[in-house]
Amino acid sequence: MSGNNVSHANNKTRRRFHVNLQVRRLWIPSESRFIKLRISNRGLRLIDKLGIETVLARMKERGEKI
Repeated sequence: MSGNNVSHANNKTRRRFHVNLQVRRLWIPSESRFIKLRISNRGLRLIDKLGIETVLARMKERGEKI
């Protein structure tokens, strides 16, 4: 996504909005191991809400790489 930086003098320069990516190590109880994910803050909130097992199952259904 892109937009403008707007200064106090109302000068506009182009900028980009970057995704809030975090690197997290998550424990997978069913496999008794950790996995390392580069995941957005929204993804972390989804894992908190649904659980890591459910999210991984959905990712496997879609054919996404884990």
